[in-house]
Amino acid sequence: MPNLSIKDVPEAWAEALRQRAIRNHRSLQGELMAIVEAAIAPTVSSAIAPAVSQADAAGTATAPAQQPALPTLRGLGPVGRDPAPSGRNSVRQVMAELKAKYPEPVARAPLGRDIIRAERDAR
Repeated sequence: MPNLSIKDVPEAWAEALRQRAIRNHRSLQGELMAIVEAAIAPTVSSAIAPAVSQADAAGTATAPAQQPALPTLRGLGPVGRDPAPSGRNSVRQVMAELKAKYPEPVARAPLGRDIIRAERDAR
């Protein structure tokens, strides 16, 4: 995967980006990737739109399975979808797997506070 580098960034800008990353609960790298992704998403989406609008103009609307695949950014999945790094599941996928594995809530399980108190009292 290619790397990008920005040199001679003013300290005020760097600090503003660090603070923005903290506010969004991201690393600085993650925040910069989110900014770049947001900046190029309209460009990527507009590359798809002409093909879809030409089909609509011709009266030959394509079925959802035949529509062009959405481009991916940094291997995270299609633009505008729930991104998940390659080799990992998205939050929605994990929740669906857990609901399938454990359809009923756990009954009469010890509470976390009780476990912590027991461990603390055992010292």
